[in-house]
Amino acid sequence: MMKKLKTLFTLVLGLLSMEIAFAQGGNVKYKDGNTALEGYLVKTKAGAPGVVILHQWMGLSEHERNSANKLAQLGYNALAADVYGEGIRPKNVPEAGQLAGSYKKDYQLYQSRIKAAIAELIKQGADPKRIAVMGYCFGGTGAIEAARGALPIVGAISFHGSLLKDKARPNGAIQTQVLVLHGADDPYETEAEIKDFQQEMREAKAEWEMVYYANAVHAFTQIAAGNDNSKGAAYNALADKRSWERLKSFLTEIFTK
Repeated sequence: MMKKLKTLFTLVLGLLSMEIAFAQGGNVKYKDGNTALEGYLVKTKAGAPGVVILHQWMGLSEHERNSANKLAQLGYNALAADVYGEGIRPKNVPEAGQLAGSYKKDYQLYQSRIKAAIAELIKQGADPKRIAVMGYCFGGTGAIEAARGALPIVGAISFHGSLLKDKARPNGAIQTQVLVLHGADDPYETEAEIKDFQQEMREAKAEWEMVYYANAVHAFTQIAAGNDNSKGAAYNALADKRSWERLKSFLTEIFTK
């Protein structure tokens, strides 16, 4: 009987601690220079590792907020960042393509927005020596840009992100670990682009890994993408589950070195 009560007490304490962690989640305002930004922050405890989550091209959404909540449940401080600016959200796909494209072209501005998110996460109590950046689609590109820009992180994780880089840009050294989680049937990444990216990683002498998921196309982690692979972007439950598990093991690895 006492053993059962002890188990129940431990479970209740665990649930309460989880609720406390989640209770601290909410919108947070910060800046990149004069640009006002508004992200979603979930704090666990001071000194815990931190993860910045970069949004897809439609802007910060429930998808990124949910990821922040799940990361907090694992004990990490998490900030779902705002790249575009407070109140700036595309109204449709053409607008999203234009806005996201402008940041891909002006990669230094993109890196600056990511750096501002990292600084805010550290300000909120994350361990400055244990920060990772992850992102979805457009945000996956940003995670790779964080590695290219030598931002103060130990890991960069791209979920179905674009790997393309202007060939005029030289391949520099990359010190952070890079993990690319990629749909094997993603029609938006050509074989040439993938080969160029992998060559870039080799020349950068990076510690990198690229995982392919069968029957997965673009946006395979996003339920809102539907389930029709013929559209080029669709949710894949198995790829979503497996890629999240790989993320978890990767974070454990980089944060315990």
